[in-house]
Amino acid sequence: MMMGELWSHAGSIMGSLMFIYAMFRQFFPYDLQVYFEKYFKKLVSFAYPYVEITFDEFTGERMKRSEAYSAIKSYLSDKSSASAKRLKADVVKDSQSVVLSMDYNEEVTDEFQGIKVWWYAGRNIPNTQRISWYPADDEKKYYKLIVHKRHRELITDSYVSHVLKEGKAIATKNRQRKLYSNAPSDSWYGYKRSKWSNVVFEHPATFDTLAMDANMKEEIKNDLMKFSKGKDYYARIGKAWKRGYLLYGPPGTGKSSMIAAMANLLDYDVYDLELTAVKDNTELRRLLIDTSNKSIVVIEDIDCSLDLTGQRQQKKKEKDSDEGGLDPAAKKVKEEEKKESKVTLSGLLNSIDGLWSACGGERIFVFTTNYVEKLDPALIRRGRMDKHIEMSYCCFDAFKVLAKNYLEINSNPLFGEIERLLGETKMTPADVAENLMPKSDYDNEETCLERLIEALKAAKEEAIKKAEEEARAKAEEEEKQKQKSEKEEKEKEQSAKDVKEVKENGSAAEEVKENGVAAKEEKENGVIH
Repeated sequence: MMMGELWSHAGSIMGSLMFIYAMFRQFFPYDLQVYFEKYFKKLVSFAYPYVEITFDEFTGERMKRSEAYSAIKSYLSDKSSASAKRLKADVVKDSQSVVLSMDYNEEVTDEFQGIKVWWYAGRNIPNTQRISWYPADDEKKYYKLIVHKRHRELITDSYVSHVLKEGKAIATKNRQRKLYSNAPSDSWYGYKRSKWSNVVFEHPATFDTLAMDANMKEEIKNDLMKFSKGKDYYARIGKAWKRGYLLYGPPGTGKSSMIAAMANLLDYDVYDLELTAVKDNTELRRLLIDTSNKSIVVIEDIDCSLDLTGQRQQKKKEKDSDEGGLDPAAKKVKEEEKKESKVTLSGLLNSIDGLWSACGGERIFVFTTNYVEKLDPALIRRGRMDKHIEMSYCCFDAFKVLAKNYLEINSNPLFGEIERLLGETKMTPADVAENLMPKSDYDNEETCLERLIEALKAAKEEAIKKAEEEARAKAEEEEKQKQKSEKEEKEKEQSAKDVKEVKENGSAAEEVKENGVAAKEEKENGVIH
């Protein structure tokens, strides 16, 4: 009976408190509520011996997901799967496998240097009800770290840094590398929109399969590894942690394969930046800011991507003058058709080498071109493109790599003739590889090597023929120039002769005129006398 009365009184008290709280929330002014809650929490803190640290999912007005939140999620994944009763299965961005994490309102424990801490996963759902296609968009997720306040200094100074470092290492280990491409700016905004679209990066190229000079490969590998370990060095010398590579050479010499080999060596993501899809310099900066660390930003065929030779304004004036006579309807159609990028050379340089280049670290910029002489010297100077790599025609070292890759052989009696022919003619690694590739099940190594020899001989004959044609054309041009010069010389001589005759005739006429005047004067004088 006493127990029943006790529960009855407790229920009555709880009901009264809930009624008072509801009246307080509904009728008291908001400022007064805030004031009351502030001092109520202070009162509770005297009796509550724990410190709480909250890590929100988004920072900066939800513009970007917090790196701390992502690192904590990766760090707690193992502990959650071992101790939490309710788990969520999710595929975290760039992860190769399913990641288990604790469900909302779940708590797990961790221990650091003998100190016990608690992690709590929560979310705040807005009180206002609204109809939305994306109801989860307004959810504010967070992790809360709870620790006794006597360990506050150790946790804030050491434990949090430990968690972030370990979480990033776990995320890097589990991540799946991606190949990114910039999306048009009109699709950047909205629910789960991104400036970059991506696919899984699975290019198999490595430096072992790359067809080029062995010493050059080793030099590039050492340079890349030195860069990847140079965080402290770059900070000490006061430079942004980035490096630029210029790959130049004829088509088919392996520039794209080189980029893939670099990414596979360093385990970096690749961002393929299409400049013609970028409207202006501001968009370019936003795109580069949105790239991750440990990445390679690639601009292929940069000589074709934009007019970077300072002639853009002249071309624009010529276009405007050509379109001056069009009617309004035709002008509108023309404007819709052109919509060309307004990225300038200055904007590109500031993005890769100016103040904005320090927004992020451990990034490599790679430019490729078939015609390096077309590029502005300011774009490829040292400090922007730190290392210039010429991707040239196939040499014998490159051929041996291709023979190993395609035919699984290290030597053959035909190698000597192939080495001689490669020294006498130019053939790209892509063409050599095509000739070495077996075309049917009946092709063996001898067949493929002989096919390559025939192709090299044909290329040599073609080169000789082309050289002869060029020499003949040059001789004909020189003969024409010679004849033209002789003709001009003759014309000059004839012109000089004509001028001389005119002068002589003019002098004779002047003399006759003077004699006539003198005779007339004598006659007049005679009549007078």
